[in-house]
Amino acid sequence: MSEKITRSWWPDLLAVVAFVALTVALARGHLLDLDQRVADWSFDQHHQRQVYWTARVFNYLGQGGSVLMPVAAVLTVLWWRRTRSIWTALPLAAGAALTALTIGPAKIFFDRAAPKFPLENRTVLFNPDASGTLSMSYPSGHVANSLVWYAVIAVLLAGILGRALTRRETLSVRVLPVAIVFVTTVYTGFHWLTDSVAALFLGVVLARLIERVPWDAALALPVPFAARLTRLHAPGPPRPTRNEL
Repeated sequence: MSEKITRSWWPDLLAVVAFVALTVALARGHLLDLDQRVADWSFDQHHQRQVYWTARVFNYLGQGGSVLMPVAAVLTVLWWRRTRSIWTALPLAAGAALTALTIGPAKIFFDRAAPKFPLENRTVLFNPDASGTLSMSYPSGHVANSLVWYAVIAVLLAGILGRALTRRETLSVRVLPVAIVFVTTVYTGFHWLTDSVAALFLGVVLARLIERVPWDAALALPVPFAARLTRLHAPGPPRPTRNEL
């Protein structure tokens, strides 16, 4: 965990302001033409089948529920085997809670159709005609999930290794997958460009919340009911032998 992250809230505040400003701009009809032009360009490239399917495969790096959460669960078990502390599950729980309480509700609230939705006005927010899974485009869940879950994975890897990640390891775990997911999400036409940009702003705030927690110190927390269970299972006083009676 970086001391700079624990010390400064300015990047978090700036990311929140940027997310709000981008959302207001889209709600007022700005940047919609840019989104449509980028989406049209992406769809024009899909005739390159090898490139398209490669992008689709790499886009799974941002699949939260079916890919990243199971990976984090496996790493949690490995960290637990090293420490035997139930609190190793906290980063996994925090990642699941943050994504469920923020990204999902935001996608439902803003009600933006995806680029593949067959509507004339599919770029707008608060779209009354949008429905189904293609109506939850803003912000991009893949991009935001990747920021949160790779932050969790970095915490778990540091716990398993017993040390902070190096700069190269941090780049490989925290930056490269997010960049790949951002590019492939736009290229495949799953999301508008501004969906992914907004998800970056939101994801940065959530990921930095994960990083602020002193997870090593959390492992020293007392386990609820542990003392009571210990007393229940502790061996009683030895029974007297016949000679002693």
